[in-house]
Amino acid sequence: MKKRILFVHNSNPSFVQIDRTILAERYEIEDLRQPGRIPNPLRVIRGVARADLVFGWWASWHTFLPFTLAWLVRKPSVLIVGGFDTANMPEIGFGYQIGGLRRHASRWIMRRSKRLVTFSHFSLGEIERNTPISPTRVTVVHLGVPDSFGEPAGSKEREALTVGGVNERTLVQKGQLAFVQAAAELPDVRFTLAGAWLDDSVERLRDLAAENVLLTGWLSQDELEAGYRRAAVYVQASRHEGFGLAVAEAMLAGCVPVVMNATAMPEVVGDAGVLIESQRAEDVAAGVRRALELGAEGGLRARERILGSFPMERRREGILGVVEEALHG
Repeated sequence: MKKRILFVHNSNPSFVQIDRTILAERYEIEDLRQPGRIPNPLRVIRGVARADLVFGWWASWHTFLPFTLAWLVRKPSVLIVGGFDTANMPEIGFGYQIGGLRRHASRWIMRRSKRLVTFSHFSLGEIERNTPISPTRVTVVHLGVPDSFGEPAGSKEREALTVGGVNERTLVQKGQLAFVQAAAELPDVRFTLAGAWLDDSVERLRDLAAENVLLTGWLSQDELEAGYRRAAVYVQASRHEGFGLAVAEAMLAGCVPVVMNATAMPEVVGDAGVLIESQRAEDVAAGVRRALELGAEGGLRARERILGSFPMERRREGILGVVEEALHG
């Protein structure tokens, strides 16, 4: 009989779906999705009672009760951490480790997880710097990036693309203000920001936008992939990225990445992109200009970097290996 896993998450981005699919190859999965802070205690208790192992994404409110119960009844657990739950960046108001109840809650959950996994060596270092968790308790398993593009398009448009939902926090954290401001420096390049408008912060971007800026709002997966195929350059001028999956997806589509020389970005991009040192508009624009000069050869190099460094099979082996250790160790 297959072992049963209670799969705990608060949202359903592609990387969470990928891990669920990997686990479903070998185990029976029961989903526990909790998008808000307040859990359904009866559902949590029943789920933990039925499970052989609890698996969750992020040390946050949605994992607090199921992981605490698993610890109390001595059931094994595996927790994926990295990003907002381990960050401490008060200068941009980002990260649970800044302080308060969220810091205490996240550390409580991490301490009571039998196995911890993170998705970059940068995130491992961040855990060591910002939390009391020993890095020896954490396994690095890079995200796997599925290839839905095949060979990149032979010709690309003079377009710089960035992807992400827009709200007050992301304007600086994700470098969206800098991206829009950089467009004025390169009037012959289209700057496209693709992502849902989550509050009225998009109005600030509209006020700054030159004529060559396109703010698309939410796009379907097909529309997003078409954007990746079309754009010559992908920009992620983020102050913090635990991995940067959108960057890796764009590189698979043959986009030359322009990213901040900070957090996990150099680890993902390697020598297959352009690193910039600040979010100043002129630095972002200079990075886009250099990336355009790399042309099709640069796009092919970016694609080969992701195919070689972050294959799906390596993610599969890593996640299944950690779960097996937690079940039998």
